[in-house]
This record gives sequence, C-alpha cells and structure tokens, in this order.
Amino acid sequence: MDGSPVPIVTVLTAPYDAQKPGTSGLRKKTNVFQTKPRYLQNFVQCIFGSIDLRDRQGSTVVVGGDGRYYNNAAIEIIVQMAAANGIGHLVIGQNGILSTPAVSCIIRKIKAIGGIILTASHNPGGPDGDFGIKYNISNGGPAPEAVTEKIFQLSKTIEEYSICPDLKVDLTTIGKQQFDLENKFKPFTVEIVDSVEAYTNMLRNIFDFNALKELLSGPNQLKIRLDAMHGVMGPYVKKILCEELGAPANSAVNCIPLEDFGGHHPDPNLTYAADLVHAMQTGDYDFGAAFDGDGDRNMILGKHGFFVNPSDSVAVIAANIFTIPYFQQTGVRGFARSMPTSGALDRVAKATKIALYETPTGWKFFGNLMDANKLSLCGEESFGTGSDHIREKDGLWAVLAWLSIIAKCKQSVEIIMQEHWQKYGRNFFTRYDYEEVDAAAAGKIMKDLETLMSDRAFVGHKFKVCEEEYIVDKADNFEYCDPVDGSISRNQGLRIIFTDGSRLVFRLSGTGSAGATIRIYIDSYYKDACKIFKEPQMMLSPLIKIALKISQIHERTGRTSPTVIT
Repeated sequence: MDGSPVPIVTVLTAPYDAQKPGTSGLRKKTNVFQTKPRYLQNFVQCIFGSIDLRDRQGSTVVVGGDGRYYNNAAIEIIVQMAAANGIGHLVIGQNGILSTPAVSCIIRKIKAIGGIILTASHNPGGPDGDFGIKYNISNGGPAPEAVTEKIFQLSKTIEEYSICPDLKVDLTTIGKQQFDLENKFKPFTVEIVDSVEAYTNMLRNIFDFNALKELLSGPNQLKIRLDAMHGVMGPYVKKILCEELGAPANSAVNCIPLEDFGGHHPDPNLTYAADLVHAMQTGDYDFGAAFDGDGDRNMILGKHGFFVNPSDSVAVIAANIFTIPYFQQTGVRGFARSMPTSGALDRVAKATKIALYETPTGWKFFGNLMDANKLSLCGEESFGTGSDHIREKDGLWAVLAWLSIIAKCKQSVEIIMQEHWQKYGRNFFTRYDYEEVDAAAAGKIMKDLETLMSDRAFVGHKFKVCEEEYIVDKADNFEYCDPVDGSISRNQGLRIIFTDGSRLVFRLSGTGSAGATIRIYIDSYYKDACKIFKEPQMMLSPLIKIALKISQIHERTGRTSPTVIT
C-alpha cells in the first residue's frame, strides 16, 4: 500500500446491442472487445450490477482465464472495476491463468461470491480469433438463466460504469497486493495465487494417486500422450501427470499456453486434434487425451487411435464409478446427460437402478441438481464430463477417471469399451456441425423444420431408406422443467424420436462468436452382438440421410459436408 488513495471514476456510456450471454457467457470476435469503446466495461459493470449491493460490498471474487489474446488486458479492467464496485478481495491466477475447473474449485474452496472467467473455450484465439467472458456464481458453476437474463437486461439500459483507472496490479508475483481507495474505509486486496495448487490438492482427495503413479511410472507403465493444444491445461498436465504421477516429461505436448493456441483451434475432437490422432495411430502409445482452451473438455483415445465417443465415455465412467475413491466415500446420488447426448448413460442407470436426468445443454442445469444432492456424475456429447466435486465439466478429472479404470481393470481402452458394449449394448452416435452459417439463414432452417415437425401428419410418418424403415413416434422442441426449482427452459432443441428409440436432434449452438452453428445429432441403439462393433457412420447412414433430407441443410447453406463430424 503506497501513495495517495486511488480515485474512483464514473464514466458515462451507452448500451450495445447483442450483449446477451450464450450457453457459456458472452463470446465475440476479439476485435469487438478491443475496438468497440467501453464494450468490455459495459458487460463487466452489468455483471457486478447483477449482484445485490449488500452481497457485493467487501466480497471475494475469483478471476482467471485461458491465456488467450486480450486475457491480461481484460483482467486489468476487471480489477479496476471490481475495486470501484465495492468488491473487497480478488483472487487471480498467476499471470492471469486459471482453468475453468480450477476457477470453480477455488470459488467453492474459499466461499467466494463468484468468479469471472475469460475464455472462449474451444474457439480459436489471437487478434483475429475469439474472446469471451462468463460469470460463475457462488456454487462455482455457470450463472443460471435468471442471472444471465438480468445481466442482459442491465446491458440494454446501462448509462455509466465505475472504475479505478489508476489502479495497477502485478499479475506475475504470488502474494497479496493492497490498495487504499478514495472514500473507502477498508483497503482493496488483490491476491495472486498459484494457478495449479488448489486444483491439484482437490484431485489428490478424489483419486488414488499411488495407484495412478504405479500405472504411469511403474515397471509395466502405461504409455500416454497428452495434448494441451497450447491452452490453459499445459501447466496442470505437467504438474499433475508428469511431476506428481511420474509420467515421462515427453508424454505431454503443446503445454505452453499461447495467446493464439499456436494458430490452431483448441477443440479436442478428431478434426482439430488431428496431431494427437496421428500420434496415437502409430501404436506407440496406449492412452491419449486432448484438452480444449480452458480445460473443461477432453477427448479420450486408445491405442492405434481408437476413439471413445464422449457419450460412451461418461457411460463407462458410470459403470466403473467405484474405481474412484471419492465415490466410495460419497456414494452415487444420480446420473445426468444433456438431451442431445446419446442414451448410453441411460443403459447404465437402468442396470444400476440409479436415477437418470435429461437436461438441456449447459452445465448450469447439472449444477442445480448437484446442489440439491440429486446428482454425482454427468456428461455432454460435446466432450464434457464431470462430477459433483466442482460445478463445471472437468477435462483432467475425466482423464484421471479413465486412468483409474485402466489401473483397476488392467485392460486397454478398446477392450474396456468393447466389453461395455457387450454388456449394455451400444448407442451409435454422431454429430454433424455446420459452423459459421449465416445467422438469419440458420434461424430460417430451424423454423421451417419445426413447422414441418408440427404438422399433425408428421407423427406416424414412415421414412424408408434402403432396407430400413423408421416411423416417427414423437416430434417436439425439447422443454425442461427443473426438478429442483420448477423453472422451465423452452426451445432447447428439435427432437424427432422414432418407434425404435432412434433420435434425430437439431440445435443452434450457443458457443460460437460469428454466424451460427447448426448441429445435427443422431443416436441409435443396438444390442445385437453382430452389429455392435461396426462403424458408426455406416450404422447411422439411413438416419443421416433422413436428417439431411428433412433439413435440406446442404441445399440451403451451399455446403456439401459438415465442418466437423464427431
């Protein structure tokens, strides 16, 4: 604390259109945040304005990001505005770095009022890439719809914001920095913390680190390849997998967080994590995993590039959940999946007589169930898996869960997956992503499809493709009534369910920054032993043809194929 008190300044501003948070906060092209005057300041003021003044005064807020371009410049503004808005204490990851799971962990550990995360998740970074900001509440999870709607309403009427423009913080040095503010009795404290420490301590209390160390560094060590994709997870992977659990240092690649993720798309799927896929295909490694920009998503691969679909991943963890010591202590309260995710988890829930919840896409819906002690394990088809240890999906947690299963079963990823299908049957699943479609055109495609589905004659309609026949049993726009608070979320995705249980789902994604992403999800269950090991694209071919035919997506977008196939 030195010098005279830092002045608090009120700055006049005006609203911007379209500051409505999506599934995971506000995401736009980076240059929108950089070039539109007061764009970030407006949104940050609305976040603080959404918190009751009595709760805000002297409270603690956690701040961190995935290290993408504009991360630290944004943190400086947030620090200056937090001080001016009555926040008493900020906890920030060293160098501005905190994974999304780590933010959730710290919020819960120190009982903060909330957290601000600077990320656009799996979207590309850099000056020409994307930037994002999202607010997590005191349970450590993403703000629910009531809060994001309040932020949006404030953004439409904002006239001024408060800031301490002279307040400067050193993000590089661990420790506390205190500042006297004008007309404030108590100093404003900024605490810089080790980005990895609290999260690592949490995982030690969840998993058997001795068993994992034996697996990764013992005489019969599992050879692993982990790709942090130059996102936030590099320091976490190095510390936990290499230093703590003894995996060779060269097991982890692309571990230095870069502002533009090395010019790549930090999205752990077969398209954007192609380098990992190719490395695994050589047969040199037994287990592979990739993480997205902010560390909440993961992709699991076995030897020779064997791909574990995320819908299957959460089902396998559910079926082997007591290999994780945490669940031996807590028990299992329930399972949940997002609506577009395949029904693989449902099969395990039914067999184990554990409650199963189907929610809209968005981790906040899981958080509500967890807070009510109804949910222990959940997952989304979009490479997100997690449990009630925090209120975010958690990429590294999922990897350690898989390694725990391998350590216990002493089998390969592929054998574990195949035996799971033999026991429970297989939900063949694929997702087609059409990215950066003109927003108006995408909206019209969805509207016309819903009109088609609403026709009374649609239910009962027969689609014949080759030798297969599919009869429509149900068609709707998914609506969710939260069993905890009774809140209703409408328009969560168009569903066509056939009499054999197969499903087509159509959604507009809420995670893009430009145009719109149309997603088509296809899910079909087979129990026949002669079919469960076949290729998903072949098994789902008739349903894919039906989906493309009724949506007319190629004809109406000019595309000849999806941007990404999962």
